[in-house]
Amino acid sequence: MTVQTNVQLKPFNTFSIEAKAKYFVEVFTIEEIKSILQNPDYQNIERLILGGGSNLLLTKDFDGLVIKINLKGFEVVREDDENIWIKSGAGVVWHDLVMHCVNQNYAGMENLSLIPGTVGAAPMQNIGAYGIEIKEVFEELEAIEIATGQIKIFDKQTCNFGYRESIFKHEAKGKFIILNVTFKLNKKPTFHVEYGAIKDTLTEMGISELNIKAISDAVIHIRQSKLPNPAEIGNAGSFFKNPEIPKTQFEALKAQFPTIPSYPVSETTTKVPAGWLIEQAGWKGQRFGNVGVHAKQALVLVNYGGGRGEDIKALSQKIQASVQEKFGIQLSAEVNFV
Repeated sequence: MTVQTNVQLKPFNTFSIEAKAKYFVEVFTIEEIKSILQNPDYQNIERLILGGGSNLLLTKDFDGLVIKINLKGFEVVREDDENIWIKSGAGVVWHDLVMHCVNQNYAGMENLSLIPGTVGAAPMQNIGAYGIEIKEVFEELEAIEIATGQIKIFDKQTCNFGYRESIFKHEAKGKFIILNVTFKLNKKPTFHVEYGAIKDTLTEMGISELNIKAISDAVIHIRQSKLPNPAEIGNAGSFFKNPEIPKTQFEALKAQFPTIPSYPVSETTTKVPAGWLIEQAGWKGQRFGNVGVHAKQALVLVNYGGGRGEDIKALSQKIQASVQEKFGIQLSAEVNFV
């Protein structure tokens, strides 16, 4: 384990933003994590825990220690007639784990195919797509407390999952490093094809008999057709959360904008697609120098090359102000600003 200085972070964030870390270290074992946390040279400086770099926007150089988590491997830790439990290192690429489960016919993650990032970041964000969130397959995780070096277990209740939310974005923010996550998957699948264009895509692909690989293939096809590949255009996927608003507010908006789409959350709350709001506000496909809004999906802000994080942040704030003015809805960023 070697701590490097003045390391360029462009290869470590999917926005491909150029920013330097004063100190940078990659850790491959729990012992290495404990060692770097206990090192007196780095006790009193800011730390940034980095997974796949797919959910952050670097707005400046980082004057502290970046710890890149590379805890790999996954294994079956338990199974019965109906379920199987898989424990994965936090540094495993999320899509690699999903593909392993799909290929083994372990159901539950297939709708979450091709989401960028690592396993350790997934519960922090309670990632979700096409009607499924990680909390539905989550069993528990192990995390090391930065202040004490103690390893603690968080179950589903303790994680306090919400829409793109968890305890790790609030009271536990910056206090723990996730080491591994255990998932409870199903041997007898329940298919979820109601959300988005999954049904239509399955029909287009000529699939008549449902299975989890077919659903995964459909999700991958949809995502590839709508979302830019970070290897080609810098982006962090969905930049904003889909806002949840009071049903009364939605009904008033529907009277003014009859085509506004929605998804019921409860008897009193309705979710509205942020991408639709941004597109209606006129931002889809707009480019401003080296940054802009993607032409196929208004929810995605992009770096065409050479863009700065502060430029993308400024663009996001203009979009928020525009949507607020037009619809009276405040968009919240999914992406974390650093």
